[in-house]
Amino acid sequence: MLKEITTQNAPAAIGPYSQAILAGDLLFTSGQLGLDPATGTLPEGIEAQAEQSLKNIAAILEAAGYAKTDVVKTVVYLRNMDDFAAVNTLYANFFGEHKPARSCVEVSRLPKGGLVEIEVVARKGETR
Repeated sequence: MLKEITTQNAPAAIGPYSQAILAGDLLFTSGQLGLDPATGTLPEGIEAQAEQSLKNIAAILEAAGYAKTDVVKTVVYLRNMDDFAAVNTLYANFFGEHKPARSCVEVSRLPKGGLVEIEVVARKGETR
């Protein structure tokens, strides 16, 4: 059984996809740009976009009844790998002591000219 997860506290999908899908105890988010959900615009700079992307992920997790500590895997897409250190600092602050598996890749373009996009997979009820 699949369940679509939506929240007004994260940007609406800009294409034919869902903000997230719940499949059993697994939650799969779509990639989250740093779009402001109220205005649909991207803030200036990598730090502001990465911070907003993480806020969008937090909003989707909350809407699904999940926490950051339920995240088991992330994928970070960067427009420029030179931004890795700045994004990594914000990412580390967001997750704190929790350290999900992660991939980070540089891509040639992101939708709407974004500088960063982050997606996560979470599993409910996992303990360490």
